[in-house]
Amino acid sequence: MISFKDKKIKFLWVGFWSFALFIALFIFSISINLFDLFGKIPSLEILENPKSDLSSEVYTEDNVLMGKYFKYNRSNADYSDLPVDLVNALIATEDVRFYRHSGVDFKGTFAIFLYAVTMQKRGSSTLSQQLAKNLFQMRQSKEYQGPLSKFMPVVKFKEIITAIRLERAYTKKEILNMYLNTVEFGNGTYGITSAAKKYFNKKTSKLNTEEAALLIGLLKGPSVYDPIRKEEKALKRRNTVLGQMVKYNYLSKDQFEKLKLKPLALDITYENQNTGLAPYFRDYIEDYLVNWCDEHGYNLYADGLKIYTTINSKLQTYAEDAVSNHMKALQKEFFAEWKGKTPWATNKVDDKKFVERFAKRSERYRVLKAELGDNPDEIFKEMNKKVKMKIYTLNGTKDTTMSPMDSVRYYLHFLHTGMVSMDPHNGQVKAWVGDVNFRYFKYDHVKRGARQPGSTFKPLLYAYAIEEKGLTPCSKVLDTQVPFTMPDGKVWIPKNSNNNYSNDYMTLRRGMARSVNTIAAYLMKLSGPDSIVAFAKRLGITSQLEAVPTLALGTSDVSVFDMTQAYCAFVNNGYRFEPLMVTRIEDKYGNVLEQFRNIPQQVISSETAASMIYMLKGSAEEDGGTARDLVRKFNITSEVGGKTGTTQNSADGWFMGISPDLVSGVWVGADDKNIHFPDMKFGQGARMALPIWGLYMQKVFADKNLGVKTKFEIPEPLKTSFDCESAGDEVDSTIVDLTPSFD
Repeated sequence: MISFKDKKIKFLWVGFWSFALFIALFIFSISINLFDLFGKIPSLEILENPKSDLSSEVYTEDNVLMGKYFKYNRSNADYSDLPVDLVNALIATEDVRFYRHSGVDFKGTFAIFLYAVTMQKRGSSTLSQQLAKNLFQMRQSKEYQGPLSKFMPVVKFKEIITAIRLERAYTKKEILNMYLNTVEFGNGTYGITSAAKKYFNKKTSKLNTEEAALLIGLLKGPSVYDPIRKEEKALKRRNTVLGQMVKYNYLSKDQFEKLKLKPLALDITYENQNTGLAPYFRDYIEDYLVNWCDEHGYNLYADGLKIYTTINSKLQTYAEDAVSNHMKALQKEFFAEWKGKTPWATNKVDDKKFVERFAKRSERYRVLKAELGDNPDEIFKEMNKKVKMKIYTLNGTKDTTMSPMDSVRYYLHFLHTGMVSMDPHNGQVKAWVGDVNFRYFKYDHVKRGARQPGSTFKPLLYAYAIEEKGLTPCSKVLDTQVPFTMPDGKVWIPKNSNNNYSNDYMTLRRGMARSVNTIAAYLMKLSGPDSIVAFAKRLGITSQLEAVPTLALGTSDVSVFDMTQAYCAFVNNGYRFEPLMVTRIEDKYGNVLEQFRNIPQQVISSETAASMIYMLKGSAEEDGGTARDLVRKFNITSEVGGKTGTTQNSADGWFMGISPDLVSGVWVGADDKNIHFPDMKFGQGARMALPIWGLYMQKVFADKNLGVKTKFEIPEPLKTSFDCESAGDEVDSTIVDLTPSFD
């Protein structure tokens, strides 16, 4: 007869094996996703090719990292980059039995029940389980969802199964490496590479023991132990990690006693689209890259692409420095000129309506419009309330309190700029500065913005006259007023800037060097507006040009980018390349996905191109040349040329400069043409824009490692015709009727 005790033991055994069978069937059901109840588990193929969002990186032509495109700021490190103390700190703190288990620490897993009973919190997940969670996001991803997938036991067992499979597919080193490349470190930073850069501005391999301990300490709670905002908590957490390293014999007590006294010594680096080289350039090519990725099945923000551009890091730095130095000085002059006055008031502009027009373009106005509806009165009422904000100043960011409307008014007092530099021999963009500060002024003035180019458009007229009308740089034209009858019947007679007319003949070279308007008017009369528009398009001008006589003085808006590529044909023997910005794109493994080329097209003869080099050099060489400051103030002794440009009321200042290997364009002006210098003292291209080019080229020519040429290569037979002193009294024989007409 079976005793009660035997029955009890039998019952317990039956219960135990029944529970074990239930667990086994439960796990098996989850592993095969029985009846699609539990959601899928990553397949072997996916496990062997795990995908985590990686930042795509943008490089200069000389392999300097410019910036990243990312949803999560993550970059991968190799295991060889991981310091021993970093790995030891991770093991000691997160998974002390890592090398002894196969994905699941059963001792830790069962211990969790004891801690649950005693109301103590304790994590039981191994590094492999955490990696499974980080890599595949089975708790959030729809791909792994099912009717029962939200229940925590299901979630845990899916992660356990995945962890065991990961252990079979990868070595322990690979798992550690993958874990540190995927985990979050706070402040929008993912992966150890980004974390080392973010908090200590160094490579992962250069982290010391206490730095490694701080980063590992963040894994428990990146926001709780944020070293930027919660330094004391972060310090305690770092020392806890160091204590764990002592406990598991990765660190001696003496070392611990020394290290725990050290401060955090952060060196915070902010990686976002506001920082890094050429932010306006990166912002501009982003749309192109997104379209390329869509067409080729990639994600710019997650696939870890490497984009190699034409930007040269040295040239870009020199350009940014030149813009920063000159614009800071020029802005001070602008503030001084308008101290106690409103720049736009002199043009009889309604102040309230003027400021409100710009306020409507602001992000704050758009947000309030979404909240309050299309009710300008209510929106402006809110925008007139004072709030705390950061503002841009000449000395950096400043915390202040002002109303959003006052901030709009404040920013309207700032001048802006756009500068681009291209290699005329291949069309590659070498430097791109879209304005003075990308964080505060997002609008790009190189390609997106367009303004009247003033006299910088004149060389296109001269080039057409030489190319199509048989003139030469030494052809002489009468400096006298040339009338045009406009479509409305009125007569337009362009004036020289000084309102003086010699009524004598001067060479085309001298006329362009001195920017004499009557010579340009003569050439427009000779050529006709329609011909000039077509010729400008041939040289690369893409904006809409109005075919009217005033185009001779640059009255149609164009971009700095277009003007620069047009001038490139002059320096490249008459050939124009379509501008190139990206040379190749690689995947995250370094495989080349596509290389980019551009093909030249001859748009003018080599003779005309050589003539235009000679003409443009005149601005720096001729007495009265508008670019003489390049020699006098900037001491540039290399062969250079250029053309200044100033529009009505000094609203725009331009300079287009050429050198043997670089063609660069610069524009300076305010947000609106009603905002400008009060007179020509500073309000001219030679004072507003030319200094940026001068400062830039000073550094370019001084840097011998760049290898830029200092002399133009002009074929010998053409050089002999460039001596206007011996050209005698050659006068243009073309007869131009000076009676009013509209050609």
